[in-house]
Amino acid sequence: MAREERCLERARRLIAMKGIATNTAMSLLTEVGDFARFASADAFAAFLGLVPGEQSSGGREQRTGITKAGNSHLRRLLVESAHGFVRCRCATAKSLVLRKRQEGLPDEVVAYADRAARRLSHRARHLLEKNNKPYNVVVAAIAREMACFIWGMMNGLCRTRAEAQG
Repeated sequence: MAREERCLERARRLIAMKGIATNTAMSLLTEVGDFARFASADAFAAFLGLVPGEQSSGGREQRTGITKAGNSHLRRLLVESAHGFVRCRCATAKSLVLRKRQEGLPDEVVAYADRAARRLSHRARHLLEKNNKPYNVVVAAIAREMACFIWGMMNGLCRTRAEAQG
């Protein structure tokens, strides 16, 4: 299915990102369908259940863990991908496999994927080392941010930013 014309370009854009291979890309494409149906990256993260819950009463607000109210399959896939960013200390290193997956893609797509990898790795290190957050909290935060980058990739934000800079 990933080789069919209707899915090929969209799947290739997703697998250009570190931590996302063909199976994850196809799961995202088939279960989400049209990424434009979400008004924002936050709405997409909420669809996946990767946003913090809240218990409010009167003037009191209390944030809780992620809601887990969304698509559990996609949430699990993104959490597994996020583990790689939290464990890996090398933000700029690209594997041979990732470089091969990125061959032939537009420069702005590759640049967006690289920017996402740098941001996610830096954020994971910052949360673990500077803020001393628990490992699982960091993984959930990275998975949420990864979902936001995926939403941006699929809605053409990589082109918009490249055009604005160039």
